[in-house]
Amino acid sequence: MTAMTRADCVERDAADPLAHFRDEFVLPEGVVYLDGNSLGALPKATPGRVAEMVEREWGQNLIASWNDAGWWDKPRVLGAKLAPLIGAAPHEVVVGDGTSVNLFKAVIAALRLNPGRSVVLGESGNFPTDLYITQGAAELMGAVERRVDPDSPELGEALATGGVAAVLLSHVDYRTGALRDMAGITRLAHDHGALVVWDLCHSVGAVPIGLDACAVDFAVGCTYKYLNAGPGAPAFSYVAERHHGTARQPLSGWHGHARPFDFTGDYVPAEGASRFLSGSQPLIADAALEASLDMWGRVDMELVREKSLALTDLFIELTAPAGLDLVTPRQAERRGSQVSLSHPGGYPMVRALIERGVIGDFRAPDVLRFGFTPLYLRYVDVFDAAAALVEVVCSGQWRNPRFAEREQVT
Repeated sequence: MTAMTRADCVERDAADPLAHFRDEFVLPEGVVYLDGNSLGALPKATPGRVAEMVEREWGQNLIASWNDAGWWDKPRVLGAKLAPLIGAAPHEVVVGDGTSVNLFKAVIAALRLNPGRSVVLGESGNFPTDLYITQGAAELMGAVERRVDPDSPELGEALATGGVAAVLLSHVDYRTGALRDMAGITRLAHDHGALVVWDLCHSVGAVPIGLDACAVDFAVGCTYKYLNAGPGAPAFSYVAERHHGTARQPLSGWHGHARPFDFTGDYVPAEGASRFLSGSQPLIADAALEASLDMWGRVDMELVREKSLALTDLFIELTAPAGLDLVTPRQAERRGSQVSLSHPGGYPMVRALIERGVIGDFRAPDVLRFGFTPLYLRYVDVFDAAAALVEVVCSGQWRNPRFAEREQVT
């Protein structure tokens, strides 16, 4: 197969049905941004929406905005806007708190729904937040934490023991970019009597997701990666409708109460996913998320997936001469929207690339990680980034000692 040229990439960009979305983002000149799987780029609409919230809703209308601007219902309004992106009904999703807190709520709720079972099954090598939260939840509930490789027979073997109450897995592996079979794994867990919590942090906004179609129990995700809601943006929780009457999360704050302004002394959970809310939400951050979700409401996720696979295929092909090990699955159906390569000199290689204006990131111990965000990334950007990587590696530029100096955030 003849390798694609830069001129070919320019032609593909001209025919790209998603190309117009690029103009809706702030993108620094001379930068190819391949780190949207860690922090998404700024939508141009966001500063204006945040300013409106701060200057008018807060500055002028003050406390009246809890009613007049709909502040109180933002967790549900934003959840309803986000729901189509994850294949959920509007009342099954709420926005609020962070990923770690929401994972804790979901794992505890799943354990409470499955009495008589004492094992929480996680994945070895999962993102540290998932591992640490699972440890803490298991300790609190007197449960046992076990970890398996979900891409191996270990998962089925562990479930077959009959003691697993809940399973917590990432839909896309944060290191490798491997996309898990959500429907198949959820069905396997249910067949063995376990409930499933899915972490969608590296898949929401990157791949089509069908939580209801896959009969998922709970899901949690962040909004600052592919959804472009900004650093520290609130996370979301999904609670399947069939669990609305019985699921009890441990942080029973007043925002999750059925009648919060009755100010009663006893907790009564709200209906729907609202019972997974706890305290007051970060409304300024919500304004940034709202601006992004309004844009996402116009996006066809099937086109996003199609372009994502084309971009990642192109990058894999063009970076082959660098001789790095491909960590990400080559098969399209098993790949999220990132490409991970490995090399013992991965960190200085990423630093050398950043100096050239190609921004990726590094994950210990040896993974160079590149995220592909189809709304603002062009084919020509991928071509240029791949060429830069090959040159950095093959020229030995990355061996300069200054690139090996570790920064606090890698």
